[in-house]
Amino acid sequence: MPAVVAVTAVAAGTAVFMATVPQYRDWFDVYVYYGAVDTWIRHGGGIYDYVRPGTGYGFTYPPFAAVCMLPMLVLGRTAAVMGSVVLNAAASAVLLRRLLGGLLRGPGAWVVAGCLFVMLEPVRDTFSLGQVNLALMALVYADRGRGRFAGVGIGLATAVKLTPGIFIGYLLLTGRRRAAAVAAGTAAAATLIGVAAAPHESWVFWTQALWNTDRVGTLDYVSNQSLQGTLARLDAGRPAWALAVLAVLALWGYRVRQAAAAGDDAAGLALTGLAGCLVSPVTWVHHLVWALPAVVWLAAAGRRAAAAVLYVVLCSSVVWLWREDASGVDGFLGGSAYVWICLGLLALWPRLPAPASAPDRAAHLQATARPADRRP
Repeated sequence: MPAVVAVTAVAAGTAVFMATVPQYRDWFDVYVYYGAVDTWIRHGGGIYDYVRPGTGYGFTYPPFAAVCMLPMLVLGRTAAVMGSVVLNAAASAVLLRRLLGGLLRGPGAWVVAGCLFVMLEPVRDTFSLGQVNLALMALVYADRGRGRFAGVGIGLATAVKLTPGIFIGYLLLTGRRRAAAVAAGTAAAATLIGVAAAPHESWVFWTQALWNTDRVGTLDYVSNQSLQGTLARLDAGRPAWALAVLAVLALWGYRVRQAAAAGDDAAGLALTGLAGCLVSPVTWVHHLVWALPAVVWLAAAGRRAAAAVLYVVLCSSVVWLWREDASGVDGFLGGSAYVWICLGLLALWPRLPAPASAPDRAAHLQATARPADRRP
């Protein structure tokens, strides 16, 4: 009975939080997706010609992503929103299973985990925008570069939104060359499907739209929690950003090799998500779902107090306090709070155990074997 009361209290608290605290985004992105494919298919326009009325925002993904979104036209706008919610709910279930499957026991624990998950700002923003972050993350984590179809999920996610391509680099760093080749080949094949379906739009994307960051918003806006966003708020130039990206990638490579040597795939994937958030030119707050596995890993590694603090910050929407003015020391620190979290996790990752050598493993097994198991 106490467990039932506790679970009920958590669910009720989550309902109150979700009803009173968050700012909801009115399905902004799913309406952009719908408008772009509707303009392309039904009105003979270009995918990248569409701009949502009253805004400067249009479709920013490769044409293959637009091909994947064609079923929305059959469903209609309202059903497309409902479909987005269902897709994100399914993706959330996959991610919770992948991230917490070995840690939770019983339906009550899963209810609590689900409640804690939806309160995170990146998660609730992904739902209320109708974004694809959780779906792409589910593809990557369902794949992980292992199994019969290793690399396919990562390749598909890369073809939809490019930024998951850093996980192909992760596969290479960890010696999974076949999976990396499959991922790269899958991404290329999916991209060619986009070229075949929309040759002119593919030319526009790869030669113009991809490089026009104004299409996605202002780089120095406080919602951009990437290295580029922080440096843009400081009026730093592109050379500074390029150097910062190289430094982060070098640190990421070092940490990933440590994780691979320790046989810790969960740590390697989590580190890769952090690096992806940092080096992407634009990392809106809702993109930070990629940083959440690092918080889970931190808790699993015994750093529960640190994980709890980070969880609260990621629920708090704290960066929006500097929405109007991110200048000054407080703006530099608070307005880029999620950048510092990602950098801190990447740089101060808990030390991973070194892999034991073959003689050490043999000695350990000999020392711990039962007397009856030891050979004379």
